[in-house]
Amino acid sequence: MIDKIVIANRGEIALRILRACKELGIKTVAVHSEADRDLKHVLLADESVCIGPAPSADSYLNIPALISAAEVTDSMAIHPGYGFLSENADFAERVENSGFIFIGPKAETIRTMGDKVAAIEAMKKAGVPTVPGSDGPIDGNAKRTKEIAQRIGYPVIIKAAGGGGGRGMRVVHSEASLLNSVAMTKAEAEAAFGNGTVYMEKYLENPRHVEFQVLADTHGNAVHLGERDCSMQRRHQKVVEEAPAPGITPEQRAKVGGRCAEACRQIGYRGAGTFEFLYENDEFYFIEMNTRVQVEHPVTEMVTGIDILREQIMIAAGEPLSFTQEDVTLRGHAVECRINAEDPKNFMPSPGTITQLHVPGGMGVRVESHIYNGYRVPPHYDSMIGKLITHGDTRESAIARMRIALAEMVIGGIKCNIPLQQEIMKDAAFQAGGANIHYLEEKLGL
Repeated sequence: MIDKIVIANRGEIALRILRACKELGIKTVAVHSEADRDLKHVLLADESVCIGPAPSADSYLNIPALISAAEVTDSMAIHPGYGFLSENADFAERVENSGFIFIGPKAETIRTMGDKVAAIEAMKKAGVPTVPGSDGPIDGNAKRTKEIAQRIGYPVIIKAAGGGGGRGMRVVHSEASLLNSVAMTKAEAEAAFGNGTVYMEKYLENPRHVEFQVLADTHGNAVHLGERDCSMQRRHQKVVEEAPAPGITPEQRAKVGGRCAEACRQIGYRGAGTFEFLYENDEFYFIEMNTRVQVEHPVTEMVTGIDILREQIMIAAGEPLSFTQEDVTLRGHAVECRINAEDPKNFMPSPGTITQLHVPGGMGVRVESHIYNGYRVPPHYDSMIGKLITHGDTRESAIARMRIALAEMVIGGIKCNIPLQQEIMKDAAFQAGGANIHYLEEKLGL
């Protein structure tokens, strides 16, 4: 069994990892920047190591410093959480080559899934439904590029093979702008990701974002834990997530989720992961796989009763999954609201000291947050300061509990997006379920 883990992250996910480790009797090492020495998980960890100044490039993205922290504390494993280096294949490789366990997939798997063209090809082989597209990179042949676009049908979208987070993509509505859009996307991709490879897909105009949670061990076992709907987005950033996704039938869940699990077996996947799909007109279209734990994993935990972080750690320790697909049962409905330190109207970050804090409680209410009264939210990192999750027997009861929880929650001293989340919970289209990925931006006039 792993006896000590370096938590290579910060904020609420670092605290979540620490809790999972403590339940398993595993010692923890909290690495932190100079700006984060007062983080909750740093104060609670068995050991802590400062890995550099506030900027991420000098601390949480500093691979030698993270590996040195594992060495000086005699740790066995490193958990990357999400963001930062969690999907960096070079980091995973360096960790394992240094004699430590990387709590995540193998480096080659991360590389394959990080290259969108390679990932789509792997999914096709596994029978996972994909978006009609170029079936590979777009080369310099202008005639062929135009023929591909005509075959797919306009509008199309040009995407960077190494992109992510909503960057490296451009929608094209006619042939007149096709070649110029391809050239611009290639140039941007090369500058942003060091990889100018681009590909083309059919642009779905009103899709939902539906994703499947998977877990796979090193013994050939793989399962899916159902799906989540993450369609409430702003600038490709998720704002509200829920599980299960409204309107998805048990038959669709079993079919697509089963194919995701089979894909994990075929590519030798290890750990927790998420298959992301666009969903339109009752059809699923694979867009990418996230090779890490997701921000929104709690909604899946609430409806399945399965501790995803615990399973992730046990898999890394070489243990088989503690359950089978037949054991997975969805119970009720869960909703998650991301709580961000930002102005709810213009979305500008709002760092500062928290002068007042009251977190909600009651039946079916869960709060994942690292903040406390007197904590100073630094200006150097992502603005998310917590997640509020509610669970109920029905979607309606989960939303009702969320409205109550949001009304109870008090965060003083800084601005936060609670008013926006309250507005979403009262929105008729959200309450009806099935709103597409553009709905929130259109509602906000963005």
